[in-house]
Amino acid sequence: METPVKQALPLESAGFKKSCLWVALAVGCFQAAYTSVNHLVLGLFIFGYVYFLVRLTDQPSVKRAFYFGLVTGYLCYAPQALFMWRIFSVASVILWLVLAFWTGLFAAIVCGCIRRWGKARTMWLAPVVWTGVEYFRSELYFLKFSWLNIGYALPPWLNGAGMYGVGFLAFAAVIIFRQRQLIFDHIKKPSRLEIVLAVVSLIVLAILSVPLLAEEKVRAGKPVNLVGVQLEFPPAGILPKVLNQTLAKNTNADIFVLSEYTLNSGVPEALKDWCRENGKYLVIGGEEIVTNSIYYNTVFVVGTNGDIVFKQAKSVPIQFFRDGLPATKQEVWESPWGKIGICICYDLSYTRVTDELVRQGAQLLIVPTMDVESWGRHQHELHARVAPVRAAEYGVPIFRLASSGISQAVNGHGTVVARTKMGGNGEVMAAQLRMPRRGVLPWDRVLAPVCTGVTGLAVVVLLLWKRK
Repeated sequence: METPVKQALPLESAGFKKSCLWVALAVGCFQAAYTSVNHLVLGLFIFGYVYFLVRLTDQPSVKRAFYFGLVTGYLCYAPQALFMWRIFSVASVILWLVLAFWTGLFAAIVCGCIRRWGKARTMWLAPVVWTGVEYFRSELYFLKFSWLNIGYALPPWLNGAGMYGVGFLAFAAVIIFRQRQLIFDHIKKPSRLEIVLAVVSLIVLAILSVPLLAEEKVRAGKPVNLVGVQLEFPPAGILPKVLNQTLAKNTNADIFVLSEYTLNSGVPEALKDWCRENGKYLVIGGEEIVTNSIYYNTVFVVGTNGDIVFKQAKSVPIQFFRDGLPATKQEVWESPWGKIGICICYDLSYTRVTDELVRQGAQLLIVPTMDVESWGRHQHELHARVAPVRAAEYGVPIFRLASSGISQAVNGHGTVVARTKMGGNGEVMAAQLRMPRRGVLPWDRVLAPVCTGVTGLAVVVLLLWKRK
């Protein structure tokens, strides 16, 4: 009697109507997650977005998966990034498409892997592919833009593994939930490869879930008193008067902070004299002119003797803006309270910038920021999501002083201890922050580049397979 041949499981794919439903549900969950900055319950809707996005990857063709992913990304990102219309006008439509492209690419890669190797083995690649794509679009290419990441939707204290690690864990949790029935129903005797993959996955999840050197993060050091004043393109002549008024109400302040582009040149003598007379440090944004219209967008630190004791240029000037030359180096300020890192505005959005400051031992980050009031409330609210996540990632407090909108003082746990209201020209923010012994880089700083490499390799293999 002949032994019956074991038939391969059919690759069932989502139909068109069901896929449209997944799109609608994914978009709805994403918009709900980004509705409020501090709403814990709504932030958890991001897991629904992940779940329905994973469902969308199971399409009969890679092309259809890409288009469904593209539509999902556009409907998620465009409403949240409407502020771009105020800045770039019609060109913002293209920028929204660029953002959506990466969601489409994720869906296409995962779908291609499913078509090539089947669901049971391939779906475990989804967390890797998502992390690789998200890291590339956020950090590595010219139009890099990390906002609207999964990590920013969740409460900051959940980002101990890093915002890319949180995305990896979210997709891993959904994949485990999706795959459990397929595994138990159809894998009677798992192969060695499958056992190894399962064990490695559990180890990675365990490592990423462990609080990163918790004792090191919470052990506070010296306190430093900071105060900042929100001013948007002020005349240089009024600054000493503003600082005097602020000092009268904050006599114990050690460091005074003014925003990016407060000055359109270097530090004038009047401000150096103010620091010398009052024995205070001043951190202020201005332009360090190279020649004619060429300059570095720079933050100057004026010491108690009136000299410029430190300066740092912006590492990543904003694309399509007149924003100066990129910094040639990054250093930390050896202040009387410890090592202080300075990054400027959107530099805080790039982990490659802030990671370097933490590697150099930064115990506090000061972030002078230009957030123009006319860009709108939602732009300010989205930008305000960044500082708490960074603080929680490193265990390092952050003092972020904006020209308008929402300034924040954040402790090393990612909790906002002081903030200003939207608008708020002339509003003052004061806070005492304790500097930890040192900051710690989260595990995803190793994981994310590896995932990017694996994703790139998967794309190459799929292209070669298609060619054959």
